[in-house]
Amino acid sequence: MKFMLGVDEAGRGPLAGPVAIGVVAVPERFIVAREFPGLADSKQMSPLTRVKMFRLLQKRMRDGDIQFCVRYTGAERIDVWGLTRAVFSATTRGVHFLAPEPDGVSIYLDGLLTAPREYDQQTIIGGDEAVPIIALASIAAKVARDRLMTRFAKLFPEYGFEKHKGYGTEEHYKALKKHGPCVIHRRSFLHLDFKPK
Repeated sequence: MKFMLGVDEAGRGPLAGPVAIGVVAVPERFIVAREFPGLADSKQMSPLTRVKMFRLLQKRMRDGDIQFCVRYTGAERIDVWGLTRAVFSATTRGVHFLAPEPDGVSIYLDGLLTAPREYDQQTIIGGDEAVPIIALASIAAKVARDRLMTRFAKLFPEYGFEKHKGYGTEEHYKALKKHGPCVIHRRSFLHLDFKPK
């Protein structure tokens, strides 16, 4: 049987937390747009709509119609490797988990993402808006990462991660200035004065 994989990321630009890669696998004849009505790029959806779509994705996985996973690369690795290698690492782990062998697999990736070279793949700029399986991967990555950052907020309540998910908001910069960085901050993303660019 032939499969299609969609791949997208969430959390490329935050000051804290991991980058997340969502990977969704469906049989070649599975029509994502029909099975997930109202599907759009996760950035264009309200948080509530994203969560509803994520729950539908989980249900379809339990039903055996679809597979998905989310893989992360944390702040420490991002600082050591740089963002490009960190993203590729998470992408590779996700692709290998759902499709250990490249035969019969076509991968559609958003933006500048790439899969291991042995896989048949197509990178599409704006793919999260144009290709339904990439949009679904975008939702998986975004919702999973947001939930993880909400859990981190309980460990590090002084930063307000549940609100900004690690992005460089004014509130986040104020917390950094007051408390300094914690273990999930990307040191390579921080300015010494903890002020926005």
